[in-house]
Amino acid sequence: MKKPVIVDNTIRIPSSEDYLTDIDSFLEGILRGYGLEETVIADIAICVTELAINGIVHGNKTDQDKVVTVEINRKNSAIEVVVTDQGDGFDPDTIENPVDDKNLLKEVGRGIFIVKSLMDTTVTEKLATGTKVSITKNL
Repeated sequence: MKKPVIVDNTIRIPSSEDYLTDIDSFLEGILRGYGLEETVIADIAICVTELAINGIVHGNKTDQDKVVTVEINRKNSAIEVVVTDQGDGFDPDTIENPVDDKNLLKEVGRGIFIVKSLMDTTVTEKLATGTKVSITKNL
């Protein structure tokens, strides 16, 4: 895959941080179309960016032959976004608490913490090839 592909409510990007702005534009366009408040759009966008970076860097190891997929859906009074990579998967319970004194100065480890803080639900599933993270924001 050489460039982002958008089909309906899904965007697929090569595993490069160069395409994060494509995800952001795609996501914000859909969310504004739903008529959401800018603060809600910002919270969701921050979380999706964090998850996409995790998928690109930690999941797919920046292998541009692998993709990160973002799918967004409105379900009644909630927004659900699913971010999937094609990496080896991970167990979110193994991530150390980023606000623990020994971790405060570490450069990594805050993404999942931010997502869990801003979203109403966060579900991580290890797939046969990759990781799928589903986040929900109640409206």
